[in-house]
Amino acid sequence: MDGRAADSRAGAGAAADTAPGGLVLGLDAGGTRTRALLCDLAGNRYGHAAADGGNPAAHPLHRAAAALSVVLRGALAGVDPAEVRYGVVGLAGQGPPGGSGMRAALGRAWREAGLRCPVAMVPDAATAFAAGTAAGSGSVLVAGTGAVAVRVEHRDEAARADGLGWLLGDLGSGFWMGREAVRTALEALDGRAHAPVLAPLVLEELLGPGAPGPGSAAGPGDVPGAGRAARLVAAVYAERPAALSRLAPLVAAAAERGDPAAGGIVEAAAGHLLATLAAVRRPGERTPVVLAGSCLVTANPLARRVARGVVRHWPGAPVGRARDGAAGAALLAADALGLDEGTLASLHLRLLGERGGGTCGAEARDARTAGHGEV
Repeated sequence: MDGRAADSRAGAGAAADTAPGGLVLGLDAGGTRTRALLCDLAGNRYGHAAADGGNPAAHPLHRAAAALSVVLRGALAGVDPAEVRYGVVGLAGQGPPGGSGMRAALGRAWREAGLRCPVAMVPDAATAFAAGTAAGSGSVLVAGTGAVAVRVEHRDEAARADGLGWLLGDLGSGFWMGREAVRTALEALDGRAHAPVLAPLVLEELLGPGAPGPGSAAGPGDVPGAGRAARLVAAVYAERPAALSRLAPLVAAAAERGDPAAGGIVEAAAGHLLATLAAVRRPGERTPVVLAGSCLVTANPLARRVARGVVRHWPGAPVGRARDGAAGAALLAADALGLDEGTLASLHLRLLGERGGGTCGAEARDARTAGHGEV
């Protein structure tokens, strides 16, 4: 971790007088990036910051705690910490968020930043849902490094499916897609799979530029694929398992280019994710569905397939995407102060507008026009 925060003060909000009711602070501690947002109850932004990943499920505790300290200092720069009335931190993982070690580390970072207000640690699915819709009840499907679906009732978690980590679950996640990509590349090396686009991309990513593709000899006397397979296996086992999630964009890119194996991985991932969502959502339910996580908030084949599947299985349900978990955490902090629904809806619109809670418009329109989306 480089210890630097990407701090950006919102001009109008930073210059404004503190709105009645004080400030709230939201943090989204992901495996890749940690973000913080400081705002008032009218939606004026007073500061925000970003640093390296701050989730203890993906990093050693000391690195996760250091990332939290960096974003706290960045978001609070030039602001009296006494003005902050409540804070919420969203963390991924199964069970109580963060564990006792992370709670103690957060408490230290909170005090060192000069904060004396209460702070709550919540699952990242809760902050994602708040970032994707102003409604208090519905469902959220998160697919980033891991995968989880959560049913939300009155902004509280009512049911959960998957989110079990790479060893036991996370079906359809970035990790899952990355692992399937490596398996496919290994099968291509010994002739069991046809992955003309995906296999070379995986080999280049893990073995370096210029790595020979399947079917080509690496050198005199080389058994086609055998040496590269051994090197590929060694490269995978030399990294943390979650690092395989970086291969997920390669799967999406290969699928876009017509690679049959990549297309099959995307189709299977979408099926897993929709099944996970169905485990927490009643048939025909019309409450909002929020799609969140790096695999579902960008334009890619998996995101499109999942959005079409949601519309097919739950016609009439609003489908949105959550892109700013820190804003969702700030909204939960505001809710903890007892704001009424109308004020929370206005705050959501001010903080996120179409950017955070926008619907998956093109996918939804396509699926409704067709009457059924292929999933």
